[in-house]
Amino acid sequence: MEFEVKSNQLIEELRQHGIRERVLGAMKSVHRHLFVPEREQENAYGDYPLMIGFNQTISAPHMVAIMCDLLDIRDGMKVLEIGAGSGYHAAVMAVLAGSGHVYTVERIEPLALLARQNLKKAGIENVTVIVGDGSLGLPEYAPYDRISVAAASPEILDTLTDQLKIGGKLIIPVGKNYQELYLVTKTDGLKKEVKGDVVFVPLVGKKGF
Repeated sequence: MEFEVKSNQLIEELRQHGIRERVLGAMKSVHRHLFVPEREQENAYGDYPLMIGFNQTISAPHMVAIMCDLLDIRDGMKVLEIGAGSGYHAAVMAVLAGSGHVYTVERIEPLALLARQNLKKAGIENVTVIVGDGSLGLPEYAPYDRISVAAASPEILDTLTDQLKIGGKLIIPVGKNYQELYLVTKTDGLKKEVKGDVVFVPLVGKKGF
């Protein structure tokens, strides 16, 4: 009951940010306390990042909401996430994708295992967690309708834009210590829009830092 009260309070706070109801509904249906370490349970519905081990974080709920809102994930879409973490962001996107599927890449194997366990606990079945170098994307399942990057990249990566469908969207933080959040839409070229200032852990990999 305590988690439900805190979850409702969080959703109401996010509503004040103008987040669409579809996204709020997805976030309401995914219990964030299932995706944080036991020591952080009481903070699960606070609107701030939390450490999940291996110097990695679970993003603040408002950031998950904003990124999902900007991506406009629809039923049946194929989504790629870079940086699975504990699996929470993938779970929210999976609800939005409905009959679609989310592929999420995590470079730290124990975190990938944790994400799989958490997603199972949460009853999320349309997510595949893969251990690998997310800076290279996941070409074997490309092209994707949407790509979400939960780590700071040195640039908008062509390895990712090349794996987008025409009409597809990519959300990616670009910069080192502080980043700008870019929404990239692929048409006959790439439309790039800055959507705000953010702070993420670095993207580590061949095309990352």
